Amino acid sequence: MQHTVKSFDEELTRLRDILARMGKLAAGQFEHAMQALVERDAVLAQKVGTSDLEIDQLEQTVNELVVRVLALRAPMADDLRMVVTALKVASDLERIADYAANIARRSLSLSATPSLPSIRTVRRIGVLVQRQLNDVLDAYTSQDADKAMAVWNSDQEVDEMYSGLFRELLTYMMEDPHNIGSASHLLFVAKNIERIGDHATNISEMIYFIITGRHIEGERPKNDSSSSVGA
Repeated sequence: MQHTVKSFDEELTRLRDILARMGKLAAGQFEHAMQALVERDAVLAQKVGTSDLEIDQLEQTVNELVVRVLALRAPMADDLRMVVTALKVASDLERIADYAANIARRSLSLSATPSLPSIRTVRRIGVLVQRQLNDVLDAYTSQDADKAMAVWNSDQEVDEMYSGLFRELLTYMMEDPHNIGSASHLLFVAKNIERIGDHATNISEMIYFIITGRHIEGERPKNDSSSSVGA
């Protein structure tokens, strides 16, 4: 949509560009965190665990720009939805980067312990969530409501795999107390990955709302029967 005030269009474009930049950085953080985990790369893990400053700064820029646009432009309809939801999208992307940093820090501890076979399942969950994140970022860039809806519907598969992994790791811990340390770290890693998937589906809901003006009907597909594990 073209507006009579050119600077308004420029501000909206800048807002979209900043969110796209945040998304690219967050996705890169997660990809590198998973690489550090799987390859037991302590150097890469250390780098990922301390490199989310730019995303934090970009989130602050989004917050300031949204306040400015709301105060000076009084956006309406689809513009208003895009501006207001930018706050939520930026928050979700910042949390994704935080969880990626948590994964990297856990992988530092895991790199110093014997590897459990469950790392393969963790990797598969990570691949699924990476796909969710990439797809939702594509949906935001292309303003594709169908692709956003597909991400929203994909959350159940992640939850099913996480629940199975949870039971698997508990079994390892009960069979041999020496596995408790590694298994516990993997549980925290897997929960962080699952949380990243949740934030990706949060963003999909925002995209659908921006495009259609409607919230997605029904409950988000969930199938996580495990106990809650914090980050």
